[in-house]
This record gives sequence, structure tokens and C-alpha cells, in this order.
Amino acid sequence: MVRPPSGPAARTFANPVLPGTHPDPSICRVPGATRADGTLAPDDYYLVTSTFEYFPGLPVFHSRDLVTWTPVGPAIHRTDQVDLSSVPSSGGLYAATIRHHAGTFYVVTTLVHTQGQGGHLLVTATDPAGQWSDPVWLEGDGIDPSLFFDTAGPDDGARVWLTATRLADPGEWEGQTEVWLRELDLVAGALVGPERVLWRGALHGAVWAEGPHLYRVGDHYYLLASEGGTEHQHAVSVARADAVTGPYTGNPANPVLTHRHLGRDFPVVGVGHGDLVETAAGEWWMVLLGSRPYGGYFPNLGRETFLAPVVWEDGWPVVAPGVGHVAASFPLPDVGARLPGADPAARGVASASGAGVAVPCEVSAETPGDTSVEASAVVVRETFDGSSDDALGLAWNQVRTGDRFWSLTERPGHLRLALLPATLSDVATPAFLGRRQEHRDVDLTVRVDVDPAGPGEWAGLAVRQSEEAWIAAVVTRAAPGAAGAPGGRELLVVERFGGEEVVVGRAALGLLGLAQGPVDVVLQAAGQEYAFGVETGDGFVAVATVHGGRLSSPEAGGFLGVWLGPYATGRGTATATVADVERVEYGEL
Repeated sequence: MVRPPSGPAARTFANPVLPGTHPDPSICRVPGATRADGTLAPDDYYLVTSTFEYFPGLPVFHSRDLVTWTPVGPAIHRTDQVDLSSVPSSGGLYAATIRHHAGTFYVVTTLVHTQGQGGHLLVTATDPAGQWSDPVWLEGDGIDPSLFFDTAGPDDGARVWLTATRLADPGEWEGQTEVWLRELDLVAGALVGPERVLWRGALHGAVWAEGPHLYRVGDHYYLLASEGGTEHQHAVSVARADAVTGPYTGNPANPVLTHRHLGRDFPVVGVGHGDLVETAAGEWWMVLLGSRPYGGYFPNLGRETFLAPVVWEDGWPVVAPGVGHVAASFPLPDVGARLPGADPAARGVASASGAGVAVPCEVSAETPGDTSVEASAVVVRETFDGSSDDALGLAWNQVRTGDRFWSLTERPGHLRLALLPATLSDVATPAFLGRRQEHRDVDLTVRVDVDPAGPGEWAGLAVRQSEEAWIAAVVTRAAPGAAGAPGGRELLVVERFGGEEVVVGRAALGLLGLAQGPVDVVLQAAGQEYAFGVETGDGFVAVATVHGGRLSSPEAGGFLGVWLGPYATGRGTATATVADVERVEYGEL
């Protein structure tokens, strides 16, 4: 679970509700089922975020309070669903939308910068923990597709509409986009009917009106979109119409949310890409992305998921009323005790999730092996003593593909990694298993047992932002003529930035009592000071300290924050050498 309620008497919650790189959040509500005694089960909320080149992709989270989110499984979990093998960093699976209707979950997204089939795709499931379907590929240009089930229209049943955003052609200025709409035939798996352009942004000169979502509230249809680009100028705007096809008129108060006027020193920047949900108690909330720079304008944790209250005034949404920005904490949501008949449709409101009741899914997010979480400080220990190779825990990602370069059974009690030829600098699948950095101050320990045959064989840990921005601390074997450790094992700390790999530190492990056997390779990040070293009988020995700000998107480019975890490579050469990881410990300092 992530971010339990905090504050006096636990009556407030802390933002972000999903720390670490969880951008482009989308949410839907599933009304609770009617029990045998006539009472109603609590409502369930499901949320999805984008993952770009990482696999598995598009994690789905579950909550009953909008604050505490538990991963239930990814929507993209099979290698035959999409081809990510050729996508560069910050390509791949862009912003997704999750919706629920008549017992089925729908996730729609866009696959970009692939040499295989790309474009908009739709996957479905009756259980959000999976299995998810093969993709249905949909025509249409652009990115950021969204679904709207209109159950309050004049027709029987629901009409389904798809919106997305694309560059305007011709545009009035560079970067101008337009939101377009077409009807979706779910049975045929195809868009039908005429296309309509709904919106080109709220402000003249604004770029990248994107992330559109449609809702019906009362007698109006509302279009929520972000503009300004997903960086410091990000903003959320809204328009409304009497018909789903428009014409749409912008809110005179647009943008309804932005932090760009608060400056770069404000704790949260770049807020936007919101999605709305209504609780059974009639409260409205927005999930959205934002970033938290620290140690300068360096948001290493990436774009995270935040939660903000919304009220309706004069027929328009007001975000964070009385505050005007995404605060560090808000009062807890009232998810309500839903009464029979108190469905949104009964009040003339067609929610984004559509109508229909589903039995809540009781799913487990257990990780194979001994994984424990301490309440006093965030500490996750994974000892990999699972009895099968079925899966790793849901926190772990690979880069691009699901290629099985690891095993949980070849050496019981260990995660065995093959030293693949691919490195973190390649557009490929290196032997890297990463989890998001979720805290500014963090301690990561990877206990690895490896006997490198030469200086080209590495195993240890890595911190990855992209092919062009990463740091690795690895056990390798020094060259025979190397000073200090001729032919012996050494710890090497390597940084890649700006197209160059630079050795920033090295230490002879034999001189530290680690000539053979497992080595605890350690990262201690205190703010932007990332110290890499090893744990010895006398404590932590730092080998190199690197400024972590180079791993943030303003410095490295792209859309992503940091993943960190075990890493092994043969540096371009196939080898029979393996690395056995006995333990990974992630802790908040």
C-alpha cells in the first residue's frame, strides 16, 4: 500500500498519493455490489498511470478511500500485446485512460516511437488484476486517447466516444493541438461516424492541449484538458457544451489549476493532466500529476500522482477551493455510505466510468519471497525465496520487453541474473530490474554474489533515467595490471551523461575484506548527493558521490524520473557468468 492517511487523528492525507514516477493518472469508480442482506458493498476506485518504455506497462491500482492505493496488476503484461523492443526512452506507452462499464474495464492508450505496430490501442478485462485482452488497434492521429460512456443521452444504452489530441494542421502557432472526437463501436472494435474537432486550447498561444477527458454533469458535457506542455507551464482547463459533439465554450476562469505562477521554488510544480471522479457522498476529486523538485530544480522522482478536492460553482469545477493550488495535505475524502438507488445516473449524472455494477475484485499484491514493510519508516526487503518463476513483485519493471533474463529457482533464495551483452546505454533489454525511487532520501542495498571473469563483466546496482543518464555501482574484476587490485574484484562506479561514460570511483574489494563471496552494494541518496559504495564489517564505505540532479528530466530530457535496482551486464559480450542477488533492501533515510 502507498501513502496511508496521515495528520491529526488521520483526518488528512499527504500528497502525493502515489510517489515516484506515476504520471498521467486516470481514475474510475465502480459502485459496490448489493450484498445478500440488501446492503451495499463499498465502492471501488481504480487508477492507471503511464509507463513509457518499461514493462510490464500501465499499472492498475485499487483503492476504497482515494488515498491508499494498492497495485493489482498491469494492463500490459504479455510481450505479445505490444512491441516495446525498439522504443527509445520516453517513447512507448503514453497516457492511458481507465473506464468501467457494465462489468468490463477498459484501458485505452497510445504506443509511440515503435518500429512495430503503434498508435491507439484498447485492452479490456473483467478483472483489473488480469488477464487483460489482446489490443484492439484504433485509427486516429495523436496521443492521449480517452473513453466516454454516455448513458444519459436520448438513446437506449450507452454511446461510446473516443477523444484524443493531435497537432493542429494547419496550426495558428507552433505546438498548437486540437482535441478530436469520434464514436467507438465496441462490438466492431472500430471508430465510426464523422470526426469532430472539439477544442484547440483555452488560451491563445497555448501549446499541447492534451489529456482530454469527457464527463456529463447535470445537463452539460464537460471537456477537461491540460495545456502548456507537461513541464513548468502545465495547466488544467475546462470547457462545456450542451451536446457531446459540441460546440464547447471555455470556462472564463481558465485555467482552473496551474502552479506556473508560483515559481520554480514552490514545492510542487508542473501540475496537470487531471481526471475527475465523484464519490458516493457526492464529493468530486481530481487525480493529477505534479513534480517535487529538491536540491534545485531537479525532480528526480518524476511526475507523481496527486489528489485534490473539487467543488462546482456556477456550473464550473473549482479545484482546491480556498487554497488554489495542490497542497501537501487535504482533508480526507468522504467516500460515503452509498444508499440503494443513490447511483450517479439516478441524479442525472453520467460519470466517466459509466453505469453498471461489478463485484469488487479481491486480489493480492503479494510478492514471491519474503517482502516486509515496516510502518515507522518505509523499508522494503525482498529476499527472493519464492518457490516459482511465475513472477516478480508488482513493484519491479524491466526495460522494454519481458525477456526472461532472471530466475527465482535456479539458485533457491536468490534472484539469478544473466550477464546479458546489452547495457543500460543500449536501446535494448539489459539485465536490469528496477523499482521507482519514491523518496528524496533513500538507502538501497543489493547483496550480490558474482565472480566476474574480467573487467567487462559487471554486476551490482544501477540508477536509471534513460539510455543517456544513469549511474551504476558494480562488482567487476580489475585488469591484471590495475593498481591496487591487480586481477582482483573491485567496485566500479560509472556515470553516463551527455553521451559519455565516466568512471567516477573504484575500490579494491580485497582491501575491504570482500575478496570473495557476496557483496552488499549500497546507494545512499541524501537529497541530490548520491553516494555509492559497499557495506563492510565496519559500516558503509563510500566509493564515489555523484550529483543526482543530472538524472532529472530538466537535465537529462524526457518525461521520466528514476528507477533503481539490480543490474548485470557482459558489456557487449555473451558470457556464462551469472550474478545471484540474495537480497534487495529499499529504505527511506
